[in-house]
Amino acid sequence: MGAKSFATADLVAAGIARHEAKWLLEEYGASESPELLTAINRRVAGEPLQYILGHWPFRNLDLKVDSRALIPRPESEELVTRALDEITRLDLKEVTIMDLGCGTGAIGFSISQELESVGVTVQLFCVDLSEAALALAKENAIRTAVENVTFVHSSWFDSVDQDLAGRIDLITANPPYVGEAEFATLDPILKHEPVMAIVSETGESVPGFKDLSEIITGAPNWLTARGVLICEHADIHRDAVLRTAARAGFSSVDDFDDLAGKPRTVVARRQ
Repeated sequence: MGAKSFATADLVAAGIARHEAKWLLEEYGASESPELLTAINRRVAGEPLQYILGHWPFRNLDLKVDSRALIPRPESEELVTRALDEITRLDLKEVTIMDLGCGTGAIGFSISQELESVGVTVQLFCVDLSEAALALAKENAIRTAVENVTFVHSSWFDSVDQDLAGRIDLITANPPYVGEAEFATLDPILKHEPVMAIVSETGESVPGFKDLSEIITGAPNWLTARGVLICEHADIHRDAVLRTAARAGFSSVDDFDDLAGKPRTVVARRQ
């Protein structure tokens, strides 16, 4: 007698969303196996699908993902598009990039890969306070064949080599920007991801703004004269982001909505 086979409806009946059920069956096959049963149990228990699968697409990359770092999200794909647009505007053929809070490496690796594919030479610095996240990013650098990347264990700019000051063309960041009170109201599935990558303290009397404030304020010291900072932020942060960027000396600042129409990405240019 052959092994039992699962249909999408069986997983839906167990409490798994239909589209996730299809992904699980595509990943593990429909035939009953210890791996599939474990995956079903993990998802029913509330663990994110991405961590169960162990990998997840981001633009052109297939990244290893696990609980060491935040799951890459579509909003960050939009950030990459903004970054590529800025490098095109600057017409640079050699670019030095610093990706703060790199996590899986999704943002920095995507920008690097897509620029290299059109003949732009990239030197990438991936910065993260979490040594576990940096270890995951290193694994993804090998997985995606990204070269010319240096990994830096640092809380934002604190431990970055001072020789890089004034030499970075582009700084990107998807920092923690959810306030503690808001986090308590969000989907419990987020509690499976590293809280330090999601929640930030209040800064300038704005919930969740502390890390963004530090990044925006510190960035000009590290950027070239024409350098650009691109950050994700919460939808409540637009006014604070624009105010802080102007105070930091950026001469041109645009803040963009995401695909859902919510304020999400700031592009701050020194010139």
